Amino acid sequence: MRKLLILSIVLGVLGCMVALALGQDTKHAGMKGDQAGIFTPDDLKWMDAPPMIPAGAKLAVLSGDPFKKGLYTIRLQMPDGYHIPAHWHSQTEYVTVISGTFHMGMGDKLDEAAGHEMPAGSYAVMPARMRHYAWTSGETVVQVHAMGPFDIFYVNAADDPRNAGH
Repeated sequence: MRKLLILSIVLGVLGCMVALALGQDTKHAGMKGDQAGIFTPDDLKWMDAPPMIPAGAKLAVLSGDPFKKGLYTIRLQMPDGYHIPAHWHSQTEYVTVISGTFHMGMGDKLDEAAGHEMPAGSYAVMPARMRHYAWTSGETVVQVHAMGPFDIFYVNAADDPRNAGH
């Protein structure tokens, strides 16, 4: 239960970071500071993921601000067959699978044969600077929590969506 709460916070922060990167409104469902609240899935405000995340994903911020220092929680909704190439973060990332099947592996290149299948309810911790990758089977929602500000560094610069068209 505690791990799920933490993952929720990380996904929330990523969502805010994405919204800021896209110049969108960063209002979100979730706790602000020490404020208490109860939120249902209908309260989530989904937006396109920021340009640092491969196109096709949606993001919702549950709490915090992924672009600022501090704890955040976000959810990332990805379509079937979605891939996140090998990358790393400067902060430890905590991931909980809410629905669907998420696959994660560690290394410098996305290798489906070496990854791990994570059905709903699964949890993963990727320490700071741990090179990892992911993909989905079926529409999948994960919750991520971490300390902000959120960042992502792709192992291969050509995999970075921000470099598309350059």
